[in-house]
Amino acid sequence: MCAMENRDLDCRFPFPFKPYPIQERFMEALYAALEQRKVGIFESPTGTGKSLSLICGALTWLKDFEEKRREEAARLLQDEERERRGGGEKECDGVQKGGQVEEERSSAAAAAAEPDWVSEFVQKRAEREMVNKLKDEELKRKRREDRLEMIRHNAQLKYVMKRKNNEIDEVEKLLQLSKKELDSEEKTHEEEEEGLIVADYESDEEATPKTRICDDEDDDDDLEEEHITKIYYCSRTHSQLAQFVHEVQKSPYGSTVSLVTLGSRQNMCVNPDVARLGSLQLINDRCMELQKNKHDKQNKSDTEPKRRRGVAKATCAFSGYEKLMAMRDEVLVKVRDIEELLQHGRDTHTCPYYSTRMTIPAAQVVVLPYQTLLHASTRKASGIKLKDQIVIIDEAHNLTDTITSLHSAEINGAQLCRAHSQLSQYCDRYRSRLKAKNLMYIKQILFVLEGLVRTLGGKVGLNPVAQSTQTVILYNLSPMKVQKYFEKSMISRKLCGFAEKYEGNVVSTHSSSMNKENRRIEGLGRFLQSLQSKPAAPPEQQGAVEDRPLMASPMMLVESFLFALTNANKDGRVVMDKQACLAQSSLKFLMLNAAVHFAQVVQECRAVIIAGGTMQPISDFKEQLLLSAGVSEERISEFSCGHVIPPENILPIVLCAGPSGKELEFTFQTRDTPQMMEETGRVLSNLCNVVPGGVVCFFPSYEYERRILAHWDSNGVLERLASKKKIFQEPKKASQVEQVLSEYSRCIQRCRNTGGGQSGALLFSVVGGKMSEGINFSDDLGRCIVMVGMPYPNIKSPELQEKMAYLDKNMPHVDGKSPGKALIENLCMKAVNQSIVFPGEAANTAALSKTPEDISHLSGSFS
Repeated sequence: MCAMENRDLDCRFPFPFKPYPIQERFMEALYAALEQRKVGIFESPTGTGKSLSLICGALTWLKDFEEKRREEAARLLQDEERERRGGGEKECDGVQKGGQVEEERSSAAAAAAEPDWVSEFVQKRAEREMVNKLKDEELKRKRREDRLEMIRHNAQLKYVMKRKNNEIDEVEKLLQLSKKELDSEEKTHEEEEEGLIVADYESDEEATPKTRICDDEDDDDDLEEEHITKIYYCSRTHSQLAQFVHEVQKSPYGSTVSLVTLGSRQNMCVNPDVARLGSLQLINDRCMELQKNKHDKQNKSDTEPKRRRGVAKATCAFSGYEKLMAMRDEVLVKVRDIEELLQHGRDTHTCPYYSTRMTIPAAQVVVLPYQTLLHASTRKASGIKLKDQIVIIDEAHNLTDTITSLHSAEINGAQLCRAHSQLSQYCDRYRSRLKAKNLMYIKQILFVLEGLVRTLGGKVGLNPVAQSTQTVILYNLSPMKVQKYFEKSMISRKLCGFAEKYEGNVVSTHSSSMNKENRRIEGLGRFLQSLQSKPAAPPEQQGAVEDRPLMASPMMLVESFLFALTNANKDGRVVMDKQACLAQSSLKFLMLNAAVHFAQVVQECRAVIIAGGTMQPISDFKEQLLLSAGVSEERISEFSCGHVIPPENILPIVLCAGPSGKELEFTFQTRDTPQMMEETGRVLSNLCNVVPGGVVCFFPSYEYERRILAHWDSNGVLERLASKKKIFQEPKKASQVEQVLSEYSRCIQRCRNTGGGQSGALLFSVVGGKMSEGINFSDDLGRCIVMVGMPYPNIKSPELQEKMAYLDKNMPHVDGKSPGKALIENLCMKAVNQSIVFPGEAANTAALSKTPEDISHLSGSFS
């Protein structure tokens, strides 16, 4: 390999084609940041080949780093072998008689000589330990490479493994059928409920030094495979991750790199009995239950005898250890995206979720979503270790908002009342089978729930919709012990199974008679069950909020909220939203300091690369995320490049007045007037008359889109637009986006080929919506982009006001402008930047005076 300083770019960075100059500069800067252990902020606009530059630059550094490690290891091993052959006996004798030799050498200064001997002995022992460790690592690496090479080229081995797996699957299916028959005959009602009882719990003060949970963790640490140096690449969505994997497959490293893609159980489960549950929480709970049953079966001989004899419990047929290990090796030898992993899992009858996690230690590249990397508990549960690793965060323009939202939590009055009702009935049903310590903590949780409901001004046991909020009763809450009980006892998961089992039924108590209180709880239970069917939301809310599966147990939300309250007071705020009725009132913990959770990432990693198409203003990332996390100014590096498209190919215009001469002013007070809506319709109609192909129109919010389209429909504007362009609208569900885009593209292509009355298509979308980010409207798909008004956030939002107050208090003022005021403009410009880019000139100075400084500055530079 040629030295780094002497190699030309073609040799240094393998590329599938001749790279653009900005791609070469990007890879050079990326290589330097990784080599110098920097935290880099990289900005490269969409269309400049950012993903491919990240791949080739980072993997080139990783290849060089591994080569240097191997050369260093070989040198140390050679030195050790040479020393062992030449002076091994002398060294051994010196170690055994070290004290006598040192006394003879320094009889005049024995006290001063002893520390030198100790230092020399410790140094030699450390060197020997390092050499032994290098030998072990080299042996493991050699075995792993030989194994993977054999799998790559030995088709016969693959065939034998597949045939063996098929035979094992047939046997397991027969065994499962026989077990099901036995279970149907022998399983009793008591045995079905055994899994719903919380295990015996001891607090930290009463626990023995070694608990079962601690033993399991120690065993896991002992058996854990050592992680090689790797690159963690994360992005926001699975589609963006799949696109990155496809770029890796097309790169020069596609056939040699070991890459694994991680996903949730909901995205990677191939067990049809589990996947059909739909809800993420239900899938997680069922999967963990099956895994627990498997481990309980394996450890049955080592555990204490059960109180009652039980039948065989169901286990997952896709998680056999041999099959998981075989798929782990298969994943390492070929780059696959999630769809290919799922298909491989179905073909081999193996779980992709667990096999990919077993692949992490030996993988060179790990592709995963934001949430898995940025959330500490999720990161730990996935087996991710960041010590001295490389982290690349792509599409990082909203990284700060992502971290704060991950560590925020919200719960409303209806969910609190439902959680209280479920836990009360759970306690009544299993009171005789619960230990005293469990009953004590359950009563504490009930007390906390009652307190939270009182905080919202309501009372448990009554209809939350019918309750009007009362005087707020505040109380001091210390959630640390209760939150620890949640973690150790898994009461939320037990209650989830309890609610799923008895959903639609009244949970009877052990008493034969039902008193007035039980009848009241029964009525409340039926009412709370009815809350599962959500009322129809207004159309603007339906578009703005993605449909979420309802948790079977709202106690999960309670646990998340209590966990969020364990953050420091200075890092967050509790926002209470009191409405007319209790059910609509809510409590929200708002995380304000994202740096406190990002600090562990930047401190542990060798290097962190924050990349995106539009990273401005970079000062926000530095102040709020990096400097506040303890990163020094010297460790931060920045790289920004322009677009490959020349400025003369783009015509940006800021339009101040419509065709009738009416000034266009989309303030909150004027944008809803009929005159402003009609003038906007005339502008759009004229554009559709002259612009061929596709026109994409962005509105500032779903609510405004609904109102203006309704007005246009009533006065004939939509009809005029439809005569020139076929109209499409952003769908309410994310699953329908691909279908709408396909129809939009086909319509434009058909109009271009056949002509006729329509010249293309018109797509209505919303800034920050499903079609404003990650979609490339290339060529005829986006001949004209229209931005109606500026998407400023709601200044009266309590969350935004708290965020502004926090920034004004903790961040420095820049050029006399408060950080809170700068936040308003930055949120607006970030939203716009994800939809369109303003690299051009404005119509006149009057328009510039009413636009954010970002647009005014950019427009002025091109005028």
